[in-house]
Amino acid sequence: MTTLPLDPQRIRALFPAFAKPSLQGQAFFENAGGSYTASAVLNRLDHYYRATKVQPYGVYAASAEAGEAMNLAFERMAQAFNVTPDWIHFGPSTSANTYILAHAFADWLKPGDAVVVTNQDHEANSGNWRRLARHGFEVREWSVDPRTGRLDLAALDALLDDKVKLVTVPHCSNVVGEINPVAEIARRVHAVGGVLVVDGVSYAPHGIPDLQELGADIYMFSAYKVYGPHQGIMAIRPELAAALPNQGHYFNEVKPRYRLTPAGPDHAQIAASAGIADYFEQVAEIAGDAVSGADPFRRAHAAMRAQEIALATPLLDYLRDRNDVQIIGPDDPTLRAPTIALRHREPGVEVARRLARHGIMASGGNFYAVRLLEALGIDPNNHGVLRLSFVHYTSPEEIDQLIKALDAEL
Repeated sequence: MTTLPLDPQRIRALFPAFAKPSLQGQAFFENAGGSYTASAVLNRLDHYYRATKVQPYGVYAASAEAGEAMNLAFERMAQAFNVTPDWIHFGPSTSANTYILAHAFADWLKPGDAVVVTNQDHEANSGNWRRLARHGFEVREWSVDPRTGRLDLAALDALLDDKVKLVTVPHCSNVVGEINPVAEIARRVHAVGGVLVVDGVSYAPHGIPDLQELGADIYMFSAYKVYGPHQGIMAIRPELAAALPNQGHYFNEVKPRYRLTPAGPDHAQIAASAGIADYFEQVAEIAGDAVSGADPFRRAHAAMRAQEIALATPLLDYLRDRNDVQIIGPDDPTLRAPTIALRHREPGVEVARRLARHGIMASGGNFYAVRLLEALGIDPNNHGVLRLSFVHYTSPEEIDQLIKALDAEL
């Protein structure tokens, strides 16, 4: 394995889970379903619940402190995205955020407008947008290659015209894992006057992107998959957020943070999300001069990707040499996130059950990517795939443990 930019021991020391006796010997390979929570997040959550669990933004000291802690989370997440705080919105979950956004777009789009969706996505960023057809809008599908699961830009070009006002894509699929060229997609969508919505749930754990470079108009991810609390975070271009119809109480229409999140999430969890930014800065500090970047968040992103590529290389090399499994998506670790789904003759969950005997925490199923598995010719309900997902805090020893377990059970 090539030199790692991040010392696994220093990184893992920032997560209480790795010190729990009950988890010793257990290698966590289900990070795509939710990562471990960083101490920086837990410390903020604990303080909020213990010291400021009151209605925020009031006139007394505890309430004012609570509001300041929440404001800080907006500011810190904006720093991570390289945008201003008015881009940031917190909601109960990414699924809920997408549901509300789709309702807002249903009232914003005009008769004759068209929407483009993919069948590579998690259903939360597909089904809600497809329902716009009920309102009379044309819904076009950007379909994956049935052999590779890839989204081809030429196929997108064939769908784009001046009727298209909204395109929704995943930054990377939670099954295929290939990193889609979002900046190029954004240029093509904007060229026809459309808005680009990016589902970043499966990508953000591997580095929060610079939205100025990415070009997306809306970017969404789940904080609990990015070392934080269980809620959804959206970055929305402020002028677009202001143009979308209010989805909250009528008297809150003038408050940007309330217009697109009618069911506000837990205040403590908003405040705790500032810890996500704290953690990324800690990652950048540990990386030191091993990587470069304009700010700590870009350096953390670079270090995390380099770490994951180094960790994924021996695993993909091993899997590539087997003739009894099919890697879904590219087998080049530089082209994908380390969310590696495998097609096997047995149902994915059955293989995962056997891997658990070896201390491998993984899972099998359709992972809400039913349309994608159907397109790939895989029964999503009775067979599914085995999914092995990890992040930068996974150790080389755990990769070795996984390979040995696969060798014994496949």
